[in-house]
Amino acid sequence: MANKSINQRVLKNIIFTALAHKKLNGFKFSQIKRQSLKNVSEQTDASRIPKNTDLISVYHKLIQSRKITANSALEDILLKKRVRTLSGIASITVITPDFGCPGKCIYCPTEKGMPKSYLSNEPAVMRAITNKFDPYRQVKSRLESLCAQGHKTDKIELIIAGGTWSAIPEKYQIWFILRCFEAVNQTNPSWRIKLKTKNKEKFDRSAKIKNLLKRLDAAQKKNETAKNRIIGLTLETRPDWINEKEIKKMREYGCTRVELGVQSIYDNILKKCSRGHSVKETILATKLLKNYGFKINYHIMLGLPGSNSKRDEKMIEELFINPDFQPDMLKIYPCVVLKGTPLYILYKNGKYKPYSDKQIINILKNAKTKIPEYCRVVRVIRDIPTPSIEAGGKISNLREIIHKEMAKEGKQCRCIRCREIKDLKPEAHNLKLIRKDYSASGGREIFLSFEDTKSDKLVALLRLRINNTEEKMAELSHSLILSRPAAGSEDASHFCSALLSGDHAKNGRKPAHGIILPSFIFPILQNTAIIREAHTYGQMEKINKKGGKSQHLGLGRKLIKEAEKIAKKEFGFSKIAVISGIGARNYYRKLGYKLKNTYMVKLPKNQ
Repeated sequence: MANKSINQRVLKNIIFTALAHKKLNGFKFSQIKRQSLKNVSEQTDASRIPKNTDLISVYHKLIQSRKITANSALEDILLKKRVRTLSGIASITVITPDFGCPGKCIYCPTEKGMPKSYLSNEPAVMRAITNKFDPYRQVKSRLESLCAQGHKTDKIELIIAGGTWSAIPEKYQIWFILRCFEAVNQTNPSWRIKLKTKNKEKFDRSAKIKNLLKRLDAAQKKNETAKNRIIGLTLETRPDWINEKEIKKMREYGCTRVELGVQSIYDNILKKCSRGHSVKETILATKLLKNYGFKINYHIMLGLPGSNSKRDEKMIEELFINPDFQPDMLKIYPCVVLKGTPLYILYKNGKYKPYSDKQIINILKNAKTKIPEYCRVVRVIRDIPTPSIEAGGKISNLREIIHKEMAKEGKQCRCIRCREIKDLKPEAHNLKLIRKDYSASGGREIFLSFEDTKSDKLVALLRLRINNTEEKMAELSHSLILSRPAAGSEDASHFCSALLSGDHAKNGRKPAHGIILPSFIFPILQNTAIIREAHTYGQMEKINKKGGKSQHLGLGRKLIKEAEKIAKKEFGFSKIAVISGIGARNYYRKLGYKLKNTYMVKLPKNQ
């Protein structure tokens, strides 16, 4: 293997030999690699064995040159870091540059040149720095990395992080998302291609919003049929920045999920942390987002100043007892002390003490038993490198440790992530359609799922929302946009009771008698049931492939049909809308849905 030609010849020989085996497995493939090297040299030490990334590149080139056909068994063996697409999608996170932040939270770091609350040594930020925070380059490099590891990238969940998205100038928002779509549309999914000079576009401050929106619309239409499709787009922001104007922009961008920096549901803690909003804004933002079909991911922090173990455990429980919260997803971050923050000064002066690793583990062990089956716990710790942490939890594999201790104690977490089918193949005779109803933000949530009852694994899910009345929606919209809510009570549950009884109006401006306010900024949503999510888990399959392990078995279609039946027969809705990602629009078109006001909508047959 002294020169490149021998390298290529050996790699091709390994691929051809592997494809000749009818029952190929990982052990046999390792033998083939070693034997192929023996034919060239007697030295077969591990350092000379070809990497799977090199073999993946050659494999794709052979397919492109039509010398071989795609082989799912070999692709499965070559795949590296399988977990990255085991939830049925390829997740790509990009970071926006620093535009400042409206918040003054005492725990947030403010490193120069970094977006607020982010550090330059965090993995996602390091990738952003390498690509100079350019959205096109960030997306493209991440796609190429996934492809090089053997992952399919047909279905992309794009997550735009970097602090308060809503505080970024609108013109830059449009350009940033536009460039993300263009990167996805132009990236070849099969092998690495160096960034072309013509695609090195910098943000032009003089560009007109109208022209940028026109380009974005064209890029979105192209993405509907592209090889790589953005089937979900996530933006993160603060609860006090959510209003109907913001929601309208988010939908035009293609956003389907919002990550809310809730942090705590206790007003005295939010005040001590200089958060700048109260629990009232969280409740109102949650309701408004759900009424428009968005999925919601709460960011919650443990161990903030003024809290304690019992109160934090109660907070997690309250999130799912109280209908004013009920997040679909949850990121839990134990508070840590970082240099350069006001919290660091409190810590050095002996006025703040973070939780120990043992305390964090005990809180999360108990909290995870309270998570309902319709919520997904995305994280239990922030990905902050240990050298940056002055005090607080430093265990990087916290989830693994928690689950081991829970297993010893006979405890179990029933959240979506803990029950995903992953790379297992469900047995058709074990699949059961399960329904769970619960109240949330003045409406009704119906959580449908297909589950393998024998293995107790979740295969597919759907979230159907039945909204409240027009009058309540109008009052919510009016109070949120026209008045800044005053701080509520210390205990969230006490305040929520006041909200539900109507007493909250005294803290804001109640709509004057006779004023007619629109229920929705998107007229198509009036008198409409909304599908907020439809997702099939398991190893991601290519868009047009039929019959995977768990994807493309028709489970999604069955869930949608069931949702349509429930909406019509039980609630009288003959019209149903889906908050679809741009890249998923064609899927819904095949089921009779049409694009209306950024949503995919199925109208009654006579309309």
